[in-house]
Amino acid sequence: MAPPKVIVQLYPMLPAEDEFDRARKRPLGRNRELYNRVLHDWMDIVNAAEELGVWGASSIEHHLHSEGYEVGPNPGVINAWWAGQVRRINIGAMGYVMSAQDPIRVAEETAIIDHLARGRYFVGFARGYQSRWTNILGQFTNTTATLSDSSADDEHNREVFEERVGMVLKCWQQDTVELNGKYYQAPYPHDTGVVGYPAWRTAQRAGAEGEVDENGALRRFSVVPAPYQRPHPPVFVAVAKSEPSVRFCARNGFRCVHFTKLDAMLKLSQLYVEEGRRHGYDYAMGERQCAVRWFHIGKTEEEFREKLIKYDLDIYKNFYAPFFPQLPSGETIDWAKNLTDSGIITGGTLEKTRVEFQKIYAQIPCEYITVIFHYAQQPKEDVIWELEQFMTKIVPNLEAVQPRVRAA
Repeated sequence: MAPPKVIVQLYPMLPAEDEFDRARKRPLGRNRELYNRVLHDWMDIVNAAEELGVWGASSIEHHLHSEGYEVGPNPGVINAWWAGQVRRINIGAMGYVMSAQDPIRVAEETAIIDHLARGRYFVGFARGYQSRWTNILGQFTNTTATLSDSSADDEHNREVFEERVGMVLKCWQQDTVELNGKYYQAPYPHDTGVVGYPAWRTAQRAGAEGEVDENGALRRFSVVPAPYQRPHPPVFVAVAKSEPSVRFCARNGFRCVHFTKLDAMLKLSQLYVEEGRRHGYDYAMGERQCAVRWFHIGKTEEEFREKLIKYDLDIYKNFYAPFFPQLPSGETIDWAKNLTDSGIITGGTLEKTRVEFQKIYAQIPCEYITVIFHYAQQPKEDVIWELEQFMTKIVPNLEAVQPRVRAA
């Protein structure tokens, strides 16, 4: 069995001494000099990852974080820059928040980046859980943030998300497209098409077949360019606990990116196999599954604990915990213990970290593992060192692990 394909994901998180220093420097997310340094040092990590044999490097789409926690508003720009700098590593984003995106623009942008990367490109999609920016950028579809709670807002978000992801696929794959969804129509106005386009005769003669009807109205359109890869780049979808999201991925052949504990990931991975079979896919257990973990390696357990406090506590306590009610809050918590009890943050000494990842891989021989570092709160040199330990001393040991659980 081959080892998993490793993806390194970075935000970045603009550094501060602690939460109080972050408050003193408000708004840190607007610090020009700091962001510029962090942005260019980020490239050094991607280059190091490529040299270490990492499969992919990923960015995210998050907006308006004035505190500087997750400064990643435009993954396409970042990916296009990386495409000109690397030669072997895959690049991508996990991912575009489609409930707040125009599907045609996403299809165009990602197709161009796929060409820039010469096919070493993947595309991630996400539903969006942060109301601070989802509710602003998603206002034209009345889309709000969601935590997969089966509420009316949650179902609305899902409808918009699934509709627009499906539209991106059509734009990638079809020479001409007509989009007639519940929340998005194109050409617009959809009932009449685009009437009065001055160059309709040229489009009718030299454009894609069927764009222009017999009366000169533009009734379909053609998204250019087509992606470099056929039929399109690999698609990843972020999943926390939502079974409908897993079913959506399985029936479309998308890759599930699991931001969850091992037991929940195991259940959802089994569901993926079962749902895939209903739609004609014979997935093996772990195929197209991606486990997500934040981790640190320390020379001692004490050093590991110190890294948790220095690099992860601020964002976990003050940013993640308010969004997710299952995470605790309060002033008397042993935060280092609580971080590791979360099930998605792991590590310790090298040997302990190796054992923790072997446990995951033995249960679910996932095709991908995404590792996340809170760079640049964690300095560039330490991120590269930990990534080197992971790629040279942990990943090779996963290849020999015999999975204990297989698809029924």
